[in-house]
Amino acid sequence: MPIEYRPPKYITIVNALQARIEDGTYASGEMLPSETALMGEFDTSRPTVVRSLEILRQAGWIDTQQGKGRFVRSKPAEPRSLPAHAASLLAGEAEGRIRVLDVAEVPAPARASAALNIDEGSPIVVRRRLVSIDGLGPVELGAAYVPVQLAVGTAVGSAEPLSEGLLRHLSVRKGLHFDHVTERISARPATTDECKLLEVDEGGWLLTALFSVYTRAGQPAFALDVAVPPSRHEFEDSFPIT
Repeated sequence: MPIEYRPPKYITIVNALQARIEDGTYASGEMLPSETALMGEFDTSRPTVVRSLEILRQAGWIDTQQGKGRFVRSKPAEPRSLPAHAASLLAGEAEGRIRVLDVAEVPAPARASAALNIDEGSPIVVRRRLVSIDGLGPVELGAAYVPVQLAVGTAVGSAEPLSEGLLRHLSVRKGLHFDHVTERISARPATTDECKLLEVDEGGWLLTALFSVYTRAGQPAFALDVAVPPSRHEFEDSFPIT
């Protein structure tokens, strides 16, 4: 059975207002109901309403005019494409020189619980993999964090590579529909184990990227935690200026 999540209130508001714009209930150029009106309709606080409206503004559905209100745009902004480095992480595990290091059910550490919006110590399945390139050596150490209840009925707990990739695998096996990904990039010193696996000198630093993959209900379904040696990798992205 597909796992269903109860969406946060701000997601409910975003979906409702977006649907009204799409079906013409709120026409192009029309002013949206006030924050107070939306608070009453959805029985929620002003910060929640403001957060919802800001999401719609950033996505291009509405404009804000200081001192006047918020108005429906004639056309939503074009969606941003998935960056190449993120797309490669969500592709099949069996492509290239990828080795699944280990798969284990563990209590979620702080980094995983933050990415998945779950309590620290909640049971998750962690899949670790190492990516190497001929002539360059190991270039990426990655871990997938999947809540145990989501991993049930899938091959996530298997040590074998997933030929269709984790995103596709969970979509097919669990009937999930994914909506967007958030990315957090930082840097930190490499651990002893990471130095050995990535062939980095002791005391070396790594670039890290933490991806949270969200369902359409606004809930993080799984996360990808990637560490790369800066000398062997760079992140590149492109996006429109609007």
